[in-house]
Amino acid sequence: MLGEGKMEINEKEQLLKYTLAKLAEAPQLVKNHLEEAGRTLKYRRAYFRIKKYVDNYLMGEQLGNISKRLVILPGLRGVGKTTIVFQIYDYLKNQKKIEQDRLLYFSTDELKAYLGRKILDVTDTFIQEIHKTSPIHLDKEIFIFVDEAHFDSNWSETAKILFDKSKKIFMIFTGSSALSLELSVDAARRTTKEIVFPMNFSEYLTLRYDSWFPPKDMAESVRDLIFKGENNAIVEYASSKENELTKKILKIERPIEKEWEDFVCYKGFPFTLNMSQIEAHEKIFSMIDRVIEKDIFSIQSFNTETRNTISRILTFLALQSPGGTSDSKLSERLGISPTLVRSILDVLEKTHLIFSIKPYGGAGKVVRKPWKYYFLSPSINTAIRFKLGAFDRNDRGMFGVLIENMVASYLIRMKETINLPTGIFYDADEGGADFIIQDTKENIIPLEVGYGKKDKGQIERAIKKYNSKYGIIICECQNIKKGNNIIYIPITTFSFV
Repeated sequence: MLGEGKMEINEKEQLLKYTLAKLAEAPQLVKNHLEEAGRTLKYRRAYFRIKKYVDNYLMGEQLGNISKRLVILPGLRGVGKTTIVFQIYDYLKNQKKIEQDRLLYFSTDELKAYLGRKILDVTDTFIQEIHKTSPIHLDKEIFIFVDEAHFDSNWSETAKILFDKSKKIFMIFTGSSALSLELSVDAARRTTKEIVFPMNFSEYLTLRYDSWFPPKDMAESVRDLIFKGENNAIVEYASSKENELTKKILKIERPIEKEWEDFVCYKGFPFTLNMSQIEAHEKIFSMIDRVIEKDIFSIQSFNTETRNTISRILTFLALQSPGGTSDSKLSERLGISPTLVRSILDVLEKTHLIFSIKPYGGAGKVVRKPWKYYFLSPSINTAIRFKLGAFDRNDRGMFGVLIENMVASYLIRMKETINLPTGIFYDADEGGADFIIQDTKENIIPLEVGYGKKDKGQIERAIKKYNSKYGIIICECQNIKKGNNIIYIPITTFSFV
């Protein structure tokens, strides 16, 4: 047995019954979940990437020296990780005709709560008692899907052991964004990571409207515009793609501006697609509660009084105007130590509920300025505001905050998925640019976000200050244009990046 120590007979029987129950109930669980998801059954991009790993694995292809057969899906609660796993399960069972007893799905959260056992206990039982063999002697491929893996502190070591023992095991582990941080160096070398984010506007429209898809290379053209905007041919190509997009959008009966406002305000998560505004706010707020109650305390131990402090910090971040947030400012406001503030902000970042943008200091400089904090989706901000009676869809100042948050979340998504920008900062000087981003050659591109009239003076000063080739203003303009060394991108067009 791979697990340490000997188990009592009744414990082995208990684990066997549990494993058999998981194997038996999975098809109905998957069917119920995917039917309940309704129109969200359409596949997200992450699904197709993982399906490709599965197909390559089944065909016996080796990508590089190590087959991509250990996949982790870190991400915030509610982004659709379980749905993707269930869609892969459904694909394997119903299209690839893999026998049910070769597909094991279970949740570590449930396993820990009801049995107090570890992932390795269940995988051992699955291989030894169900398949009557050891990992080394498996003669058929088996598939192990582990949800909420972060509830077992040894999940990374378990994944590594199983990976090394047999090439006949394909694994997917989902969990909070802290999964990436918990990977041991050895396990990281074996792992394929697919971070799952809230939807972007393109995904939202694709999932919401049957047979609607953005123009081919739409996102790539906008990304090239951002990072290679000095090339006029790239600007022209992005403009041509934008024209294609405009024509495609006409097929959507509802005004695109209204769809976009809905998306920013309350439809950033797949589970909100078919919900009313009030229902969506409530569901997102419940998701935030679960992150606090479950995920945060699984990552770090706090006393129970800290629960309220975490909520108050999130409230402060949601209601503040754009600008940095210093630990000392929060500490003074909440009457708690700066050390506790820092610990809470760190763990909130590990869950991906929030992320930080640091001030730009240039090469080797340490800038003692506050960090800026944003929510992973502006829909999180609006849910908190709604709960506090502070949400007004017609408040343009508030909408400006949400749009800056949206741009920041898109930038962080790009950094995590395509490694561009290589750095994201903000200019801490008075009147400085909203964002300072860097390309692979460490060229600096200042970026401003505007809702309403946007003065180009700020971006012109930033271009001169950083000796940049060009700067970008994301604003309410009608279409992409370039004037001298400033590129203007409509907010809705940027939303397709």
